[in-house]
Amino acid sequence: MMGSQGNAVTDGEFHLSAADFNTIAKIIHDEAGIALGDNKGHLVYSRLAKRLRVLGLDSFQEYCELVTGHDGGVERQAMIAALTTNVTRFFREPHHFEHLKTSVLPPLLQKAKQGGRVRIWSAACSSGQEPYSIGMSILSLMPDAGRYDVKILASDIDPNILREGQEAVYPEQAMESVSTALRAKWFVNAGSGSVRANEELRALVTFRKLNLIGNWPMQGLFHAIFCRNVVIYFDAETQAKVWSRFVPLLEPGAALYIGHSERISGSAEQMLRSDGVTTYRSIARGASAS
Repeated sequence: MMGSQGNAVTDGEFHLSAADFNTIAKIIHDEAGIALGDNKGHLVYSRLAKRLRVLGLDSFQEYCELVTGHDGGVERQAMIAALTTNVTRFFREPHHFEHLKTSVLPPLLQKAKQGGRVRIWSAACSSGQEPYSIGMSILSLMPDAGRYDVKILASDIDPNILREGQEAVYPEQAMESVSTALRAKWFVNAGSGSVRANEELRALVTFRKLNLIGNWPMQGLFHAIFCRNVVIYFDAETQAKVWSRFVPLLEPGAALYIGHSERISGSAEQMLRSDGVTTYRSIARGASAS
């Protein structure tokens, strides 16, 4: 067993000192907004020991010297990817997709048929199950949505997990929460016990690398934003900043869906109204992001 002392891990294959932990915690907070508590020493060790083996390093001290050095940018990205939690599944928190289908999409899709645009953002999309669930919700109401100006932006900080989303290949067991009808219509057999989202479903989704505490290049407004089960890893100040940045990107009356253990905080509280369980609507007129 590995011993621990505060946020250090004192035995095992490598030694993770409190100073090493603090260096790693500062980098991931500064670059990704994630707050690592002092009880996360074992998590850091288990996630990053694999990186030390891959790199042929002998200690976390060497690893910290690498990621803080002039040439450490690539490994910093790998470190952030290793420490990022990517728990997701199709139609996770199904009440959000029911709300989307019954309360948000019908008028939007009607406008799309008349030449209007529909934009939905899946922030922190992980390996794609969330944006493809949004896509299936759209296609179940409008099977020819691909003919119209209907698009889903899927963003994440981890380029490796984004590639998985773009590939859209999932094991059979990942499809348990997808109905037989939806699976038959929007997925094809990919062999080796896996399936792949078909071309029509994939065409609705565009994957882009984006850091929620970095620059947001989007210019237009969104009719719905999903940002679920990610800000819980941020400190309170960062959470409030992220919520406040979403508000100007929401069309009037647009929906914001957040995770089951998350709460809107800061200035965004005054610009959103509750519209169901962890579901909000914009009550302020949006403005284009700079």
